[in-house]
Amino acid sequence: MYPFIIAAFMVVLPGLSVAAEAMMRGVPLSIVLVGKWFVFWMVGVRLLAAGLRQISQPEYTARTILKLTGNDALVVIRELGFANVAMGLLGAASLPFPDWRSAAALMGGVFYGLAAGHHVLQAHRGRLQNIALVSDAFAAIILLVSFGGLIR
Repeated sequence: MYPFIIAAFMVVLPGLSVAAEAMMRGVPLSIVLVGKWFVFWMVGVRLLAAGLRQISQPEYTARTILKLTGNDALVVIRELGFANVAMGLLGAASLPFPDWRSAAALMGGVFYGLAAGHHVLQAHRGRLQNIALVSDAFAAIILLVSFGGLIR
């Protein structure tokens, strides 16, 4: 289920949103349009959903994705959830408040870039951590390029 959710939030839904707005509103394909929808889905929806799950079920992230045992990590995972909810709210709010979009793109790009770098350093990554690594690196690139296009 995790790979499908990641694919939906990182590629399918943002891509469909870009295509729908471009076709329905006649908006030309641009970095601004791509940034709008990728910030909303990658930062807003994905991080908000991840954060809510980390707060309510920290065991999933700890055991299933990170392969951590014991309960000591659950406090940290839950706090990561609080940060993800805060970042997700900024990304989601960038849809009705476009002036916030560049800040959300920069914040999301830095977050995902650092997360991808951290995954690279994990020598014994499992399948789900590899998915997180690839999706985080992809998000960082898209969001940081979008940030560059949004600040002009």
